[in-house]
Amino acid sequence: MTQTVDIHGTCPEQFAAVKDAFAANFTEAPEGLNEVGARFSVTVEGETVIDLWGGTADVAGEKPFTQATLVPIFSSGKAVMSLLIATCVERGLLSYEDKVAHHWPEFGAHGKGDLTVGQLMSHQSGLPGFDEAVEPSIWYDPPAVLKRLAAQKPMWEPGTASGYHPISIGLMAGELFRLVDGRSMGAALREDFCERFGFDLWIGTPPSEHDRAAEMKRPSALPNLGKLDALKMAAFVNRGAAPGGRGSAEWRQAEIPSANMHASGADMARILSIIANQGRYNGANILSEDTIAEMSRERIHGPDKILPFDLSWAAGLMRNEGLDIFGPNPDALGHCGWGGSLVWADAKARVSGAYVMNRQSPHLLGDPRATALVNAFYQAL
Repeated sequence: MTQTVDIHGTCPEQFAAVKDAFAANFTEAPEGLNEVGARFSVTVEGETVIDLWGGTADVAGEKPFTQATLVPIFSSGKAVMSLLIATCVERGLLSYEDKVAHHWPEFGAHGKGDLTVGQLMSHQSGLPGFDEAVEPSIWYDPPAVLKRLAAQKPMWEPGTASGYHPISIGLMAGELFRLVDGRSMGAALREDFCERFGFDLWIGTPPSEHDRAAEMKRPSALPNLGKLDALKMAAFVNRGAAPGGRGSAEWRQAEIPSANMHASGADMARILSIIANQGRYNGANILSEDTIAEMSRERIHGPDKILPFDLSWAAGLMRNEGLDIFGPNPDALGHCGWGGSLVWADAKARVSGAYVMNRQSPHLLGDPRATALVNAFYQAL
């Protein structure tokens, strides 16, 4: 007998099919990926319309998944990283056409001097990871990481191709932000968005919040990267490709904007509504239409050197063109995170949303649980 799960939250009758799809993910998800705990939230014109959650925050099934549960969303946090860079552009501290080395001179070594901010944010720097094995604990020492990346020879000619930077982009974008703003991205997120609007989002999660963090159930299989080569090994496989050697508490507290954000799904949907609604949130002008346009436009399109997909990159966000995982609008923007999380903003429909969960799958993009929810929403809309 199939065990049912209590579904909590808000979902108008118009979107009953979304609630049905959310419930089905707990009992009959594709590929046997039945949820442990999950949340799905959607805003329309800046207002939360759907906010559903259910299951448990721990693998043992003893701790309920609640409105207060924080979920590690891994690379889906790159959406907030990109928004923070856009705030620097809005304030005139940066331009997407600036050369990175103008603000960070050491970065210009080995032919990287002409790389622009827009190219860096669209994974064109040629620095998807370290070019040789390192101690995984290096990621907890940002100055050491940045010194090494700045001095490293790029693994392809910068500006000629995209190659997904799973971890390194977060520290490089974070350093660029720090150099022009004076604060870390984690501090700016907290001061400019969380304290101002009440968002429950963390880049660098303090110990006071750790009890709310969901326990992740790792995927049963590795993601399919295609044929492994030196680039994919550097990005994902080599020793030191990802943080390690420390406990989960230290990992949560580190500020790695590309990889270790802890978030409320509802507040991920809300913060991305800034992009979906001409730069406005709750009556405040956060970004101008010009900044939104520059952030959103295509920077590069083609076969990615790391991920086995043709990708259209904006300045830090994936464009939906060719992916069709962020709804029907090819110009919608979004990101996916390790194990299945998905966040998006659709300016045409003035919609934003987030799917977060703690049972991970091996899908690199477009986890079938997430796409079932997104598709059910747009069909009802």
